[in-house]
Amino acid sequence: MWIYEKKIQYPVRVDSCNPALAAMILEQFGGADGELSAGVRYLTQRWTMPTNQAKGILTDIGTEELAHWEIIGTIVYKLVKDAPIEKIKGTPFEAHYANHGKSPFPHNAAGVPWTATFLNSKDDPIADLHDDMAAEEKARATYEHLINLSDDPGVRDTLRFLREREVVHFQRFGETLRIVEDHKNSKKYY
Repeated sequence: MWIYEKKIQYPVRVDSCNPALAAMILEQFGGADGELSAGVRYLTQRWTMPTNQAKGILTDIGTEELAHWEIIGTIVYKLVKDAPIEKIKGTPFEAHYANHGKSPFPHNAAGVPWTATFLNSKDDPIADLHDDMAAEEKARATYEHLINLSDDPGVRDTLRFLREREVVHFQRFGETLRIVEDHKNSKKYY
């Protein structure tokens, strides 16, 4: 059970109208290493974690990733909500607009729709946690690329926040890996 606080986790300030940047940021909305993929991955893997602490960490991070998905969707929408059609034409966002208008839709920057094949859950906590750590590093790298592509100070600020959360998640998964390895290596007395 969760309590949903009706405010976004981090304030999203967008200082420009930029459909081309919105198209690039969709990578984190529906891409393989994006926020939706991470949230669903961790919430799926939690069931096979051997300790309640590990399950709790995957639940916490998985739900936070869904909050980040909300942030990304907000950035994308704010970047295009006031864009006249003339400003959308000829940009990478044009193909998205043809099918979805200005509404964010889960696909990557190249327009490939989100799919569950972006996820992995092996029923092997060690393998899953290594996969999770790699996913966080790939997301961090993507945020760094997006920061480099953005010239909007408000968007860059929000992307920096999200990049730093990826670093924290990587660290938390490393701690969880140690917890799970210690659990698996401990002698069990019945």
